[in-house]
Amino acid sequence: MKHKLGWLLLFAFYSGIAQEVDLITKEEVLSKVKESNNTLKMAQQDVLAAKGDFNRTNAVLLPNISVSHTGIATTNPLMAFGTKLNQEILTAADFDPDLLNNPRQIEDYATRVEVQQPLLNFDGIFQRKAAKAKWNAAELQSERKQDYLELEVEKAYMQLQLAYKTVEVLKKAKGTAMENKRIADNSFKQGYLQKSDVLAVEVRVTEIDNQLQYAKTNILNASNYLSVLMDGDSDQILRPSDSLSVVYNTVPTENLSENRKDILAMHSATEAYRQMHKADQMSFLPKLNAFGTYELHDDKIFQGAANGYLYGAELKWNIFEGGQRIGKIQKSQAEYDKSKFQLEQYKAESQLELNKAKRGLEDALNKLKLTKLALQQSEESLRIRTNRFEQGLEKTTDLLMAETQYSQKRLEYYNTIFQHNYALAYVHFLMK
Repeated sequence: MKHKLGWLLLFAFYSGIAQEVDLITKEEVLSKVKESNNTLKMAQQDVLAAKGDFNRTNAVLLPNISVSHTGIATTNPLMAFGTKLNQEILTAADFDPDLLNNPRQIEDYATRVEVQQPLLNFDGIFQRKAAKAKWNAAELQSERKQDYLELEVEKAYMQLQLAYKTVEVLKKAKGTAMENKRIADNSFKQGYLQKSDVLAVEVRVTEIDNQLQYAKTNILNASNYLSVLMDGDSDQILRPSDSLSVVYNTVPTENLSENRKDILAMHSATEAYRQMHKADQMSFLPKLNAFGTYELHDDKIFQGAANGYLYGAELKWNIFEGGQRIGKIQKSQAEYDKSKFQLEQYKAESQLELNKAKRGLEDALNKLKLTKLALQQSEESLRIRTNRFEQGLEKTTDLLMAETQYSQKRLEYYNTIFQHNYALAYVHFLMK
């Protein structure tokens, strides 16, 4: 059942491909990817999250302001006396010992505005710097993801070009095979060929049909992948507006750039660890904070017949916290040192990858020259054998071998173009 369904889908595609294909340029794909790609959107949310963490550190500089409204009822002697003081309704009669010891229930509704203003928090300042470095690292990582997606678009677009080139080559090969079949049929009728020769030609036609079906399926796969990158309709069948051709560009000779976005992001991450280590060290210093309150009191809700304020400053120094701060300093020091090692290792691996990519590009360029030469030779060989076959001077097996070799060399040549172009794009990506 699955096989039947697969053949039906393929038949529907082959019969309707001309009506469903949408032309698209690489620039259009890049534009849509930058606008709609979900990976980029997730990276942007990571940046916003890091920005949110940085904004949280504004508490080191800005005041903390709160407003509350509290209602109480009490017969507690001390609370009742204090409540009357806060409401400014205390009289001489309230100093009667009996009233002081056994007061009547009193209600109080208090509105309180409280302000706390940090003045000197050295550890908080360095935590803020660490959050800023993390935010910068997230931005750089987001930009590097965009660079990577541009490379992925380049690769996917070339894969689509290659898929269409493969179909083109196989269609031409099928046309040649069908012509050979026609000649073989005529020669068989005239008694010049045996039935086995005709069957060999028919087998070749069947082989090409099978390859052509796989090639058309690759068009669907490449189209679907590009659609996913653009966050578009996955059923859409795309066709590149330009054909696969060799990209001639200058091969970079420089070493690894320190300004590459991912390396800069690693530097920012290391800086964040350094600032966190400093913050832990600064936690031994005292903290200076100002505070103030303004209160309204009344025996009726949301009223304020009496008011008063209080303000001051606090210098607080936590001398010892059971060794917690010492442990935090040791941990942050280890994390900072580890981040430095990771940065050096990442740079070394990136340089290694760049060197490997450059060598791969050289190999692809040499292979491109060789496959082009082999293609020219196989084309000339096929031409000669075809002429001899038409005159009855060439064996069917030799012709089929030449035709098969020519098709293979054409496919190999276009595959090599793809490998060369991608190797060049990858080197530029590593140098970017």
